[in-house]
Amino acid sequence: MTDGGPSAPGSTQYRLRLFIAGSTPRSRRTIENLRRICDRHIGPNVDIEVIDIYQQAELAEANRVVAAPTLLRLSPLPQRQIIGDLSDEPRVLRGLGIIPSREPTDEHGA
Repeated sequence: MTDGGPSAPGSTQYRLRLFIAGSTPRSRRTIENLRRICDRHIGPNVDIEVIDIYQQAELAEANRVVAAPTLLRLSPLPQRQIIGDLSDEPRVLRGLGIIPSREPTDEHGA
C-alpha cells in the first residue's frame, strides 16, 4: 500500500493523460517535454494518452480541465494535475510524485 508520496519510478506503472489545445507549436513542445521526462525518469512503465480539447471537449469537461496544456496522472493514485508546458522538469517530477532516477549534476562545481 502506498501513501501517495514520491516513489521510485522503476517498478511503478504510470498512466498519464495530457490535454492539449490543437496542433500548435506549444502543444508539440509540451508533448516533447513530457516524452523526454518520461524517457529519462520513468522508462517503459508509462502509458501516455494525448487528448486535443478541441476534438474531445467532453473528455476535458469530464476531467475538469480548465486550461491547456494540462497533465493528469491517473495512476498510481492519488490522481494529480499539472498545468503548463511541462518545460520545468523538476516541477513536473514533483507534480507527478516521482523521485528522479538520476541525480542532477552539480552546476556550481569548480
